Amino acid sequence: MGNPLQMHWIAGGVQGIVAPLRGDSRLMTQTAEVLTASRPSYVRLVGVVSAAHFVSHYYIILLAPLMPFVRDAYGVSYTEIGLAFTAFNIVSAVGQTPAGFLVDRIGARALLVVGLLTGAAALIIAGLIDSFWMLVAMFALLGVGNTVYHPADYALLSQHVPSDRIGQAFSVHTFAGMLGSAVAPASLLIMQSQWGWRGAFIGAAVLGIAVAAILIAFRDHSPVQTKSVPAHVTSGDTLGGWRLLMSAPILLNLFFFALLAMISAGLYNYSVVALGALYGTPVTTANAALTGNLLWSAIGVLLGGLLVGRTTQLHRDGCED
Repeated sequence: MGNPLQMHWIAGGVQGIVAPLRGDSRLMTQTAEVLTASRPSYVRLVGVVSAAHFVSHYYIILLAPLMPFVRDAYGVSYTEIGLAFTAFNIVSAVGQTPAGFLVDRIGARALLVVGLLTGAAALIIAGLIDSFWMLVAMFALLGVGNTVYHPADYALLSQHVPSDRIGQAFSVHTFAGMLGSAVAPASLLIMQSQWGWRGAFIGAAVLGIAVAAILIAFRDHSPVQTKSVPAHVTSGDTLGGWRLLMSAPILLNLFFFALLAMISAGLYNYSVVALGALYGTPVTTANAALTGNLLWSAIGVLLGGLLVGRTTQLHRDGCED
């Protein structure tokens, strides 16, 4: 009979120790369990879902650095350009809750692929068709694609990531999204300098298509064991779903994120043109400042994920155990 050290070496593939233990089926079964436990299957899923969130935030910030070029191309005011932001955000807000119910009924992975491809199609059409009102309409369609990301992403992470790692998984997911926002200004300006703002739109669409293809090809997503869900809040019970949405924790988070969105939307979408109007700041410099703000925000979120694992009082400040 081998000892635990031998099992360790078996998992590492040392053939000289495997041979004398080959006949012990029980030991080999234990070894397989050790080997499987050392390679968490959810890591790749977190990476794929985070890549989709990267695209989501890349698309959210897309128009801000390109706004001066779009404005000049169509001869419209910044207020009129704001109609595209309005269309995107209204559709995103109204569609979030229905998208959550669809995720429960259809499946998170399939809906996430649809969201990525919908957003990519909207940007391709906006880049190819020379019409300002088509641009506004396509940003509304981009909002339709945007509705699926959060319900689908969090459903996948909640289903497949162990509870003791869920805080870190959520922080990586949020970090990837904010990193997408941080990368967007510089990369979009590079594409604009080479192919114009229309080419930048299409280049951003290619990113979404690529991540959708990766998600379609991804197969390693076995769910983890979770606690049973009470009958009154199962996905098939619409009344139970609305009770959950009206619960105090959900409403508190709604209020928090509404305030956060009001602040961040104004900062992210209009800081570039505001700096230019107030101080004559060049577009490249203003976008560099926006990138710095977004990058440091992303780093802060990643650090916050490390703190989450050290506390059970998630509704309070501090890290007491």
